[in-house]
Amino acid sequence: MLELVKAGGWIMLPIIACSILSLAIVAERLWTLQRRRVTPRHLVAQVWNLHKHGKLDTAQLIKLREGSPLGRILAAGLMNRHHDREIMKESIEETGRQVVHQLERYLNSLGTIAAITPLLGLLGTVIGMIKVFSAIMSHGVGDPGVLAGGISEALITTAAGLSVAIPSLMFHRFFIGRVDELVITMEEEALKIVEVIHGRREHVVMEEEAS
Repeated sequence: MLELVKAGGWIMLPIIACSILSLAIVAERLWTLQRRRVTPRHLVAQVWNLHKHGKLDTAQLIKLREGSPLGRILAAGLMNRHHDREIMKESIEETGRQVVHQLERYLNSLGTIAAITPLLGLLGTVIGMIKVFSAIMSHGVGDPGVLAGGISEALITTAAGLSVAIPSLMFHRFFIGRVDELVITMEEEALKIVEVIHGRREHVVMEEEAS
């Protein structure tokens, strides 16, 4: 492996740096975007039970807000539960935009890596071919060993760039889809608690979900 890196030339350094950064982002997002961490099951039903029994105090709201992204959204609405429905929804939407921004954290960087690493590989290819033609001008085509270095550099950097770009692009698309699914789920859950608290949905729904 070290020999391949050396044969690829200096352009391998930014490609390797991109690969390390991409791996770190993928690992962090896989951990952060787990459904059980973002939208815990039965959270809305648990909140409704606390509200029904008069236990939804400030301490419980702080605990809810710090527990998960969905909890943060619900807590923002519940802090305004004594106001009308529209004010409660507005506070949820405002917090929801901030939560979505956090869920999309680092995804632009991952997409950028997926876009630039093939270009870095192409740059390495161009540099390698320049070396090949320079060798031809200096030594002619009679010595294959002189030409092999430039050709090897061109092929190695292209392969390295694609090897980083392809999985980065795949994970970028995967995380975008995961965020979209989580956002839809959070919207549904937040709307559910708004409608229940303001009496526009049957309370028995909450009790069924809690069971």
